[in-house]
Amino acid sequence: MKTMIMNLMEWVDARFPLSRATREHVTEYYAPKNFNFWYFFGSLALLVLALQIVTGVLLAMNYKPDADLAFASVEYIMRDVKGGWFIRYMHSTGASMFFVVIYLHMFRALLYGSYRNPRELVWIVGMVIYLAMMATAFFGYLLPWGQMSYWGAQVIVNLFETLPIVGGPLSEWIRGDYVISDITLNRFYAFHYLVPFILAGLVFVHIVSMHKVGSNNPDGVEIKKGPKGNRWSEDAPKDGIPFHPYYTVKDLLGTVIFLAVFFAIVFFMPEMGGYFIEQPNYEPANPLKTPEHIAPVWYFTPYYAILRAIPSFAGTQVWGVLGMFASIALLFVLPWLDRSPVKSIRYKGPITKFSLTVFAVTFVVLGWLGTQAPTTNLTIMSQFFTLAYMLFFLLYPCFSAAGTGLTLVARALLGLSVGMVLATIFYWWVLWSGGPTAAVRALYTLLSLVILFVMGILPALRPDTVRPVPERIEK
Repeated sequence: MKTMIMNLMEWVDARFPLSRATREHVTEYYAPKNFNFWYFFGSLALLVLALQIVTGVLLAMNYKPDADLAFASVEYIMRDVKGGWFIRYMHSTGASMFFVVIYLHMFRALLYGSYRNPRELVWIVGMVIYLAMMATAFFGYLLPWGQMSYWGAQVIVNLFETLPIVGGPLSEWIRGDYVISDITLNRFYAFHYLVPFILAGLVFVHIVSMHKVGSNNPDGVEIKKGPKGNRWSEDAPKDGIPFHPYYTVKDLLGTVIFLAVFFAIVFFMPEMGGYFIEQPNYEPANPLKTPEHIAPVWYFTPYYAILRAIPSFAGTQVWGVLGMFASIALLFVLPWLDRSPVKSIRYKGPITKFSLTVFAVTFVVLGWLGTQAPTTNLTIMSQFFTLAYMLFFLLYPCFSAAGTGLTLVARALLGLSVGMVLATIFYWWVLWSGGPTAAVRALYTLLSLVILFVMGILPALRPDTVRPVPERIEK
């Protein structure tokens, strides 16, 4: 049997570099020794993507992309197809867990500077994957043809109508009609089926580009290159270890824990209190009946909160849409905003740690605000956290400079940040008639000034300090 397998491998290798690819990306890919639990989420993202593709194909075998039959076909899958409820709940839970894993994966990159040189392309490809995920989720959100699916898609597509000149034709092109209709459902079904396979290709590019430059680690220090040799190879880095079996075994532990949580949700709380599957989605879509509160699914809500927070100006809502798109676009330029002499949060100063904490809290709170019906107090809260979100990126060159001096770009962004804060405070106190109470305005005004001072003005006056980074093994 062993001889047959070896002969088969030789036959395959003569026609396809299977063994070479396995060596380069698994058994002879040398990774740093100090990975921690934050490094589980890359492999978990790959696992969830595979689950989503498999369950999606199984669901597509019984789903009807027809406005008259779509909701009934989902009910048929849930009630009459053997194991259909399990597949459907795995898919719906997997969509949310995919974003949970990706958000934690991105946060790990922020913690340890995994977007820094030489991994800028790895980060950019990862952000394209993030956009592809959002597109896939958006297309799939309409397919159950429930009340929230229909009206959520209506609201999101209508956002494009606010764009000048191209808005109307663009939204009509996305829908394929003047309203959300059977044509829209068909094309969204086609795209929802197609994009995950493009996503799989992007993941392949992401992994290959990462293996080309090597993995980052919690210290943010590169493992030494060159033929120093270790117990596995004379040409390997001295302080690197093979990804297999050391990290495949470690990732297996993370996979077991993740699957335990995943299936606990699938079996006991697949709706997750309305965050994974909204209650209105158990009703068929009705164009004549609007739900009491329309909001996208939770992984879109931070950007939805930013959209709603920005007030209309000059009779148009386009500023909110542009703000929402800008909040995503800023993630792409993060590698060039970070001016710190060190990569890892372990060795950065207190101002940088404070700023990253503010950003994490801001993103979570914006996500919660996006699920709530707008009120006066929640609106000013959304505006404050939107401002904090933007300031994190605009002031990144300031608080990350750490004694290297502020560049011209950093000074320009600091000036822009001061202008944004003053304009926001002016809107709260002067332009927003009948708004929140004076006490509430004073609270958010003070918090805005504190964030501006700590993240922008203080680093310009007294640069943040960094701790010395330890050397890796030299011999």
